[in-house]
Amino acid sequence: MKSNTIAVLPFINRSSDPENAYFCDGVTEEIINGLAAIEALKVTSRTSSFFFKGKEVPVKEIATQLDVAYILEGSIRLAGNKVRITAQLIEAEEDFQSWSETWDRQLDDIFQIQDEISLLIADKLREQLGHFEIGENLVPVQTQQLDAYQYSLKAKFHFNKWNFADVGEAIQLYTKALALDPEHTESLVGLADAYSFMATTEFMPPAEAWQKSREYTQRAYDLNPKHAGVHYQKAQLAFFLESDYQKAVEHTGRAIDLKPNYPEAQQFMALWYTIAGRWEEAKPHLQKALSIDPLSKETLFFKALFHYRTRDYREALRLLEACFIDNPNNIPAYVIKGYCYLKLGLLDEALNYLAQIPEELIVPGDRLGITCLAYILKGDLEQAKVYLAQIEEQAQAPMAFQAHVYLFLAYVNLEAFDQAFAWLEKTVNLKSPILLLNYMDPLAEKMMDHERYDYFKTQFFGDGIAPDRQENQKTTLLDEATAKRLHRELLEYIDAEQPFLDPTLSLRALAQRIKMHPNQLSWLINTTIGKNFNTFINHYRVEYFKQLAVDPTNAHISLMGLAFESGFNSKTAFNTFFKKAVGLTPKAFVKANQ
Repeated sequence: MKSNTIAVLPFINRSSDPENAYFCDGVTEEIINGLAAIEALKVTSRTSSFFFKGKEVPVKEIATQLDVAYILEGSIRLAGNKVRITAQLIEAEEDFQSWSETWDRQLDDIFQIQDEISLLIADKLREQLGHFEIGENLVPVQTQQLDAYQYSLKAKFHFNKWNFADVGEAIQLYTKALALDPEHTESLVGLADAYSFMATTEFMPPAEAWQKSREYTQRAYDLNPKHAGVHYQKAQLAFFLESDYQKAVEHTGRAIDLKPNYPEAQQFMALWYTIAGRWEEAKPHLQKALSIDPLSKETLFFKALFHYRTRDYREALRLLEACFIDNPNNIPAYVIKGYCYLKLGLLDEALNYLAQIPEELIVPGDRLGITCLAYILKGDLEQAKVYLAQIEEQAQAPMAFQAHVYLFLAYVNLEAFDQAFAWLEKTVNLKSPILLLNYMDPLAEKMMDHERYDYFKTQFFGDGIAPDRQENQKTTLLDEATAKRLHRELLEYIDAEQPFLDPTLSLRALAQRIKMHPNQLSWLINTTIGKNFNTFINHYRVEYFKQLAVDPTNAHISLMGLAFESGFNSKTAFNTFFKKAVGLTPKAFVKANQ
């Protein structure tokens, strides 16, 4: 596992009221989001971190499953308007608590506490891992209305259950939050996402739900055009409402630029590349999503879809079965599994499989279309015509997008290419997102070599996957002359003032003492000295300990007593670093130098 990886486990509710679990989840998620804003860190997403909520699993095992080097855990106690938050940072390999802190504050300070925790954790990681830049704030103040914030936390708590009743409850709670603060961006984005869910699942009339999603997304964009979630919502609207592939890709890219550790945006970008047949470009986004969210069954579905599109049908089936273990109601997975059967030539199995799927778990149009394709591929044209007639009848409706797609696929597999292209000419202006998703599906490969195929491919996907995005240009924090001067001044200060003897010394505190920005000091130590902050400071502590240890006048003091006088505050940290730096244990060193 890489050292710059961390998972924030759900903070435990220590309040007397179990209903306060929503507040603990919300605080945890804000800390995750705050740390995720640091591009140099890989922060496990909420979905995978919350997999361990309420489970008694050893820290080392959690770290192994999430592939992280550090674990942050904590607890929250609410009492009236007072809140106590504790947090501990654990090095997973050694199961060693490297830092802990407790905050007793008024609830009105909740954003300040979340920001303080996030900044402290980022600082501690930077001290151990090496240089990366940290902003002045990681968790912004969302609203001055505490009740609006609490409503939004409760709403998110319900929304994350992903079912009709809870999402409906979330909509009501977000609405209450906006009644108190109409400019609360997080609630606007939450409502947009909730209505998108209602639209794609058709728990509401899609046109009505998408219109509401568009309205709330635009309000959020007007307030904060640099919010990653806003661009994620705009990507959904562009694709599913407008069938504008290029715009969907642009907004997804913008969401990733604003928040690289954003698994849903990484999933979307992997999907856009995958459906356009640009698999090499899809891989890094899929891998990023999997690394951030390794236990998410949603990410697993995107991986299964990738394998299906790259013609690895057996592996796709294996992954789809894994999706069903935790979520037997995964409707898209049932469809792709049917497609895999068709492409593997398991046609009778496909028909039997379709007959066994409960009505509520497959859209009627998918059942009809896959059945028709199975009979076409079997060569049973008489039976296929029965289903084809039904599809042709349904396809006359302008919004019957699934019928449009299956009629296209049926013509392709009947090798009636003229009819397939004529149908595309007729339907391309209907802006069907389903047709966009399926145009380059393996079930359409019989016509992919046709001379007219690329024309429609350009119509759907444009000439390129996305315009070039401006990557964040890393600039040198200090010019060469300034770096040399500050390097000299730093070493002179260390020798003269011996700040390393302070066991609480942090990079930020040292920067304040020498009147330098913490980002600059971090860069200076890592670039000109070639060490991280902890290694740099502990080197001086070890050298100071060695002087004390060989001085006969200190013979009456224990080795740990001398270590504490040298600035170490932990037996484990002292022994570990000393052995690594000197090649001997402290006891062996003293014996060798007596």
